[in-house]
Amino acid sequence: MSVYGFKTMPCSNCGAIAKVVRGDYPFKESALRNVVLLGIGLVKCDKCGNIDPIIPRVSVLMRTLTLAVISQPYRLRGDQVCFLRKFLGKSGKEFCELLGINKATLSKWENGEDPVGASSDRLIRLVALGLGEGLHEPIKPLLDRFAEIKNISRRPKIEIDTSNMSYQYA
Repeated sequence: MSVYGFKTMPCSNCGAIAKVVRGDYPFKESALRNVVLLGIGLVKCDKCGNIDPIIPRVSVLMRTLTLAVISQPYRLRGDQVCFLRKFLGKSGKEFCELLGINKATLSKWENGEDPVGASSDRLIRLVALGLGEGLHEPIKPLLDRFAEIKNISRRPKIEIDTSNMSYQYA
C-alpha cells in the first residue's frame, strides 16, 4: 500500500530506504504539548528507528490548529499564547504593543510563570482571529462561547484529522 504515492523514501537521518506508513503522530514541532495528527504518512526507518511525518497542507493544518487552540473552552496557557503569537508572525515586542502589555508580562505568560488573565485571554483570541489569515469566518461561534470558557487551565489533547482538517479534544 502506498501513502501519498510512496511506498518507500530515504530516511532523513541515515539515508537508508524507509517504509512509508499511515499512523498517528504527536505534533511536537508545533511547540504545543498534546497535539496529535491522526492518520498521516510517516517515514519509518527500520535501520535507525527515525520517524518523520509527511505533513499535508501545512498552512491549512496550522490554521486548523490555531482554531482549535482559540476555540477550546479553557483558559489559554503560556505555550498556546506563544504559538498564537508566532502563528501571527509577531515578535514579542510587536505582540506586547498590540495587546497593551509589557514584555515582562508576556514573558511570564509564555514561560508559564503567571496565568493569563480572563480579559487578556479573550483579547488574545480575538487578535488571533482578527489577524490570522483564513480565520475570519469562525468569529461569531467563538464569541458566542466566550462565557463558557472555564476559569481554569487544562491541557486537553488536540487531535487533528488531516484528511478533512477537523479537530477534537480528547
